[in-house]
Amino acid sequence: MLPVVLSAYGLKAELFEITAFGAGLINHTWRVKGAARDFILQRVNDDVFKNPEDIEENIRLIADYLKQHHPGYLFVAPVQTVDKREMVFSPGNGYFRLFPFIRDSRTVTVVDNALQAWEAAHQFGLFTKNLAGFPAGQLKITLPDFHNLSLRYGQFEQALQNGNPERIRECAAWIAIAQSCYNIVAEFEMIKTNPAFKIRVTHHDTKISNVLFDPQDKGLCVIDLDTVMPGYFISDVGDMMRTYLSPIGEEEPDYRQIEVRVDFFSAIVKGYLQEMKDELTETEKTCFIYAGKFMIYMQAIRFLTDYLNNDIYYGAKYPRHNLVRAGNQFTLLQRLLDKESLLARIQLKECAEAIPKQGY
Repeated sequence: MLPVVLSAYGLKAELFEITAFGAGLINHTWRVKGAARDFILQRVNDDVFKNPEDIEENIRLIADYLKQHHPGYLFVAPVQTVDKREMVFSPGNGYFRLFPFIRDSRTVTVVDNALQAWEAAHQFGLFTKNLAGFPAGQLKITLPDFHNLSLRYGQFEQALQNGNPERIRECAAWIAIAQSCYNIVAEFEMIKTNPAFKIRVTHHDTKISNVLFDPQDKGLCVIDLDTVMPGYFISDVGDMMRTYLSPIGEEEPDYRQIEVRVDFFSAIVKGYLQEMKDELTETEKTCFIYAGKFMIYMQAIRFLTDYLNNDIYYGAKYPRHNLVRAGNQFTLLQRLLDKESLLARIQLKECAEAIPKQGY
């Protein structure tokens, strides 16, 4: 299979060492290492992305725009096939694309320090800023309603009506917490009708592993652009808050380890504003904390909804897996709310002082 795919790019598989690469949960990835050139080969999961051609078109449009308007920006565009395509379809195997491997670059899976958080936020902010002049409406929607909190809450309510009755009784306390936070949904509804919140080119998956770093931990660029779509800045900032603030991730069952690291919050705000201070409206600048609430709460109710529906979406590696994940995220949300007054002061200070700086 892989030799046939590589031949579409004019490459001979026998000249390369091909090994599995990374720990992505959706797409399958390989390192293609040669004597002179290295590549990253990836199979697109078309069970998740129903129209992979839309991803191909989005990346092509973005690459063309950045090449014309920001030629010095490091954008890892797909390698074209011999017939000038960015994607290869192999019958029975799916869709593949090839990227150049950036030498002396690396990815990290856990945010170890505030500097990494700053660098990642800076890179995601730079990506969106550089595309400020791009008409976001031209992008195809690769995952419909991906960050539609109103829809996710509706699915939660449906699960309360039609889900597993035993699990609904078991989760009464978590359900009550979810319902008590409906104000987060109500605020999202207001955002959608508020012209102060702009639709921009948004990455939508800002976990730390989607940033390339150099050996000195300096951010180089963002990668994994399958979810790039029109959206609100709260999606990108919120996902950073959700995945960077706590020292442990969503799989951890010991909720005592969950905390909100204030210096990491400050680093995200600083790093993002380094590039986006002139792009965000004054109203948007007041919503960094809300962005965190938005994404943490949405993931919490998605896990809880799946548990009530007998784990039909995320699946489960052990009994109550999705309930553990839901509890983890609801706990993280509570930790954020506990520190909201302190974080609000930091948010106000950083927005007031948002001036170009070199590094964190």
